[in-house]
Amino acid sequence: MSEVNINVTPVIEIDNISVSFEGFKALTDVTTKIMPHKVHFFIGPNGAGKTTLLDIICGKTRPSKGKIIYHGGKDLGIRKYVNMDLTKLSESEIVSEGIGRKFQAPSVFTSLTVWENMEISLKGSKSVWGSLFFKISDKQKEQIENILDFISLSDKKNEKASSLSHGQKQWLEIGMLLVQEPVVLLLDEPVAGMGKEETLKTGQLIRKISEKYAVVVVEHDMEFVRAVADRVTVMHEGKILVEGTAEDALADEKVRAVYLGRGKFHKSGTVDSSEGELKKDA
Repeated sequence: MSEVNINVTPVIEIDNISVSFEGFKALTDVTTKIMPHKVHFFIGPNGAGKTTLLDIICGKTRPSKGKIIYHGGKDLGIRKYVNMDLTKLSESEIVSEGIGRKFQAPSVFTSLTVWENMEISLKGSKSVWGSLFFKISDKQKEQIENILDFISLSDKKNEKASSLSHGQKQWLEIGMLLVQEPVVLLLDEPVAGMGKEETLKTGQLIRKISEKYAVVVVEHDMEFVRAVADRVTVMHEGKILVEGTAEDALADEKVRAVYLGRGKFHKSGTVDSSEGELKKDA
C-alpha cells in the first residue's frame, strides 16, 4: 500500500493526546495524522489504547491533555477545510461534522428491513418510528439504492435485517454510515467473527470506501491488516510504538516482541531475540 504524502493536508491531526483513568495512563502523548483517501490501522495488544483513542476522536472520552484538530468539517452540507478541535465538541456535534463510527458488534435494527434501516440512518435526527413515517425524496431513495448496491445488499433490501449473515449485518451498518455522507469512518474490528470470504469482501469494500473517505480501523487480524492498510500505527501501553506502512510496521522487531509476544521489548528500546513468522492474532 502507499506511503503518506506529507504535502497533503491531513483530515485529522492527533496532537499529544493523553488520558488517565483514576491514575491509570491509558494514553500518553499520542501524536499522529489521519490522511484523506487512506486506510489507517491502529493495532496492538489488548489494553494498548486503540479503542480509547477512537473514543476521544468521537467525543465519548475527554483527554486530560492534547488536541485533535479536524480539517474536514461540513458547513450546510458542503465540506470545507477548517481548524476545529474535536475535544471541544460534543458527540452529536462530531457526528454532524462528518465523523461516523461503527463498533465491533453490529447495531442494526434486526426487526426492520434492510431498506428501513437505511432510511432510519438517513433521517437519524428523528425517532426510529418517526423516521419510518417521514417521506424521503426520490433523490434520497436513489442514494440508498446506490449504497445498497455498493455494499452488495440490493437483493436483500426488503428482507428483515435478522435474516442477514454476520458479515452482511456489518456491511449494512457500514452502509448506514455511508448514507450520512461522512468525511471519516471509524471502524472497530470490522471483520471480527467473519469467515474468509466475508473478510475478503469487507477488505475490498473498505478499499473502495477509501477512494472517497478517510478510514480508520482498529483490528487484530494481521492478514487483513497486510491486505488493506495504507498506514499502520502500532500501540503499546498507551503509546505509539511504531508507525509506517503495513510491511514496515509488521516487520519491526519491537512489534514482533510486543504485539506477538515473541521475545521481550525493553523500555530502553532493545529487544531480546524474536523468532517466527507473523500470524493472525488470537
